[in-house]
Amino acid sequence: MDSDRVTRRRVGDAEARRANRRWWDADADEYQAEHGAFLGDVDFVWCPEGLREADARLLGDVAGRRVLEVGCGAAACARWLATQGARPVAFDLSAGMLRHATRAADTSGVRVPLVQADALALPFADRSFDVACTAFGAIPFVDDSAALMREVFRVLRPGGRWVFSVTHPMRWIFLDDPGEGGLTAVHSYFDRSPYVEQDDHGEASYVEQHRTLGDRIRELVAAGFRLVDLVEPEWPPGHEGIWGQWSPLRGRLFPGTAIFVAEKPAD
Repeated sequence: MDSDRVTRRRVGDAEARRANRRWWDADADEYQAEHGAFLGDVDFVWCPEGLREADARLLGDVAGRRVLEVGCGAAACARWLATQGARPVAFDLSAGMLRHATRAADTSGVRVPLVQADALALPFADRSFDVACTAFGAIPFVDDSAALMREVFRVLRPGGRWVFSVTHPMRWIFLDDPGEGGLTAVHSYFDRSPYVEQDDHGEASYVEQHRTLGDRIRELVAAGFRLVDLVEPEWPPGHEGIWGQWSPLRGRLFPGTAIFVAEKPAD
């Protein structure tokens, strides 16, 4: 990406929604070609560090529970949940990613309900799910992530669990460089300006939002959630893969992923 097409500027919800829907529709094939083998067709991988729900069990016992996968992409997580006895529903804004979800269902034989929807206006009834989860879906791509937290709170039943992984906020201090160039701090941690790629007309073509750890916790608490845990997966020995700006070099020095585990208080 040319440096003159990359900036840090405020982007409203409408522009961010247009940009990211177009981006993921256009990039779906390339994304799956690059990362599909790592993610699998029926697997739940929380992050580039390779932490799996089968090992972490951050969602608790999902058997018999209605689970909502937020920003599901190709819905590998939802299909894995179905094999564990859950009753998942998966949604995404991108038709391109849902096309891959349909294709993977045909390949694997594991089918889950798929919905095209906006995370800021969930088409589900109040208190209709026991668990909600996402591995890097939706949250970094909306301007009003506090509203997203409120929507998830609304559709969860009392006692329900909400678990999501995002890029660790401290990564925003550094360039997106998996090598030595990504070891030098160049940005303020406290600058919430989104990362924006834009076209020749200055219209955003990709937008990713930054929030601090404190911001995320305050969003959860303000929505009504209780924070249960904050997991920062360590880079595992023997993992030599590179995923974008994630690499063994950086992963062994500072965290690349933050996983928030929250619950809706029981009545």
